[in-house]
Amino acid sequence: MRRSRAIVAVVCLGIGLNAVAADVSTYSRAITGGIFRYAAQPGDTLKKIGARWGISSAVLAKGNTLERDVALQSGDTLWVNNGHIVPEWREDGIVINIPQRMLFYFRQGNLIAAFPVGLGKPDWPTPTGNFRVTDIQTNKDWIVPPSIQEEMRLEGKAVLSRVPPGPKNPLGRHWIGLSAAGYGIHGTSAPSSVYGFPSHGCIRAHPEDIEALAGMTLIGMEVASTYRTVLLAELPDGRIFLEVHRDIYKKGVDPLAEVRKLAQNFQLENRIDWQRAVEVVHRQEGLAIEVTLLRSGTAY
Repeated sequence: MRRSRAIVAVVCLGIGLNAVAADVSTYSRAITGGIFRYAAQPGDTLKKIGARWGISSAVLAKGNTLERDVALQSGDTLWVNNGHIVPEWREDGIVINIPQRMLFYFRQGNLIAAFPVGLGKPDWPTPTGNFRVTDIQTNKDWIVPPSIQEEMRLEGKAVLSRVPPGPKNPLGRHWIGLSAAGYGIHGTSAPSSVYGFPSHGCIRAHPEDIEALAGMTLIGMEVASTYRTVLLAELPDGRIFLEVHRDIYKKGVDPLAEVRKLAQNFQLENRIDWQRAVEVVHRQEGLAIEVTLLRSGTAY
């Protein structure tokens, strides 16, 4: 399967793109992505494919009844399910949900793009909060912070203070600086690290995605960095979806308790298949899974 555009296509299920969620903090009415067939390209691995489309290699392997270390051949076809709940809706701006490892870009009330990102490792977390875009650069030098220079020294690596533009620059070709000093959204020289937690707090995007994002992002645009391990969505057709992620930064989230709280807040308790919901919580596979309670063959 070949991509026709640089940014991952946005497919919203059951909602117009100009609609607004009922509650931007916890409740959604939209899902991006979906299930499709993918033809492996030369050099593809499950990790590389998962990083590109926003699905863990373990879940991708399980969904295709494959071993995680399987060697793919060019042309091999896989089923990919990269359905993700939109965590909140914005008129304009960028929303990044850290446990979800997804970035959502909005303009004029429309969801324009959604794609996977790489975020800060647990001992070097990506900050949460509301920020703004302060600068946009192409082929930026990487000025290595003293803390990372010390890490290089402790790991026995050559200590660098500056890395010029080029294939070895971990920032890639494009940089979107944020009002959180030292942090930004940028490309990467290691695309397979996307959809993971490998960075020192910055937000990594696939080279094609960051190129498109940099071209349509404006100075001053709002960027919200959130931390939601549990997302619940009710689509306009009545179907209910649940998405659960690992508490990667160990903030003490009880996912089942969170699901029950959200269901109660939005009066969905009697419309959820709780056995299915418990399974989704247990697996924490990071995908939007339908948990609608079926009654007499009808979804409510």
